[in-house]
Amino acid sequence: MTDLQHIYDKYFHEVYLFVLSLSRDEHIAEEITQETFFKALKSIHSFNGSSKLSVWLCQIAKNTYFSYLDKQKRYTPHHSYDQASDQDIEKQVINKTEAFRIHKLVHELQEPYKEIFMLRVFGELSFYQISQIFGKTESWARVTFHRAKQKVQNLYREDEL
Repeated sequence: MTDLQHIYDKYFHEVYLFVLSLSRDEHIAEEITQETFFKALKSIHSFNGSSKLSVWLCQIAKNTYFSYLDKQKRYTPHHSYDQASDQDIEKQVINKTEAFRIHKLVHELQEPYKEIFMLRVFGELSFYQISQIFGKTESWARVTFHRAKQKVQNLYREDEL
């Protein structure tokens, strides 16, 4: 068995579950996971060992998934005005505006706070899964998320002034 086959066999399920937690769609998770390993194979020479191999693969998977989402946004047809009431549109605008505002605030955070917050809130990963990605303890993931949330809340209050 080759080293690459061993890596694939050892980490496929972990990467798949990570992508599934982001996408919540088995078909998309399968597709993104396959593409992740293809990209990893092409750039295995750039893996310098400064992190766990599983963390490196999950990082590739996350970037691949976000690229996939960007492509989907470009090709998704927009709903016509007739399909929604005025109140629905107002809610959508408010929710999208608030979500965009929060995304901007999260973008201002330093690492690892930014990534922890995104994985927990937008990716809905458990603290255990986050701890596995970073190779830290579950307590570290909880504390770091709590600090990240406090930072976002403080930035949110400052932004209102």
